[in-house]
Amino acid sequence: MKRLLLLFTLLLTVLFTDAKNRKIRISTPYGVMIIKLYDQTPKHRDNFIKLTRRHFYDSTLFHRVIRNFMIQGGDPDSKHAAKGALLGEGDVGYTIPAEFQLDLFHRKGALAAARDNRPDKASSGCQFYIVQGKMFTDAQLDTLERTRLGGRKIPVDQREIYKTIGGAPHLDQSYTVFGQVIKGMEVIDKIAAVQTDKNNRPVTDVPMKIRLIRKWLFF
Repeated sequence: MKRLLLLFTLLLTVLFTDAKNRKIRISTPYGVMIIKLYDQTPKHRDNFIKLTRRHFYDSTLFHRVIRNFMIQGGDPDSKHAAKGALLGEGDVGYTIPAEFQLDLFHRKGALAAARDNRPDKASSGCQFYIVQGKMFTDAQLDTLERTRLGGRKIPVDQREIYKTIGGAPHLDQSYTVFGQVIKGMEVIDKIAAVQTDKNNRPVTDVPMKIRLIRKWLFF
């Protein structure tokens, strides 16, 4: 009886912690990216896990690619889309409340939620982007603080990363960052370098497949 109770307790622990400390694998023709999902943004984390489990993203495209900025995907309309079709308007019929965190910022490799111009800055329920960005000088960051960030100061540690690794600091505290590439950073650069059309859609489709990385043998 005690053994059964212990087993049941362990199973419950696994079930209730299943969403935490999760990683995902994004497979593309240019390689694989491993991304850690942040527990500080639980609404975005849980929604992304839900869609991934449903294989929602399979065969969707990175439909918007801007070199030295970001690669964007997750539009359900991009599945089997005709060549040259304008993409980016597809959604799942709901948004996610913004979950801005001061320590989660748009460094290179950041996974963030796309959104429209809603005043509450709520996120798309499915579209996302991964930051490539560029490196900044102190002078450029100083100018950015005055002109784009409304006087908000970039923390010293984040400033150092923007100077040495790069990113897109003008998006901080305006778009929710909910993950970070921890392996496969070179894949971002490869996708960001592809030829695109006038709408920033890659001329040759860049499809993806997303899977959760299993934490347990029986999950």
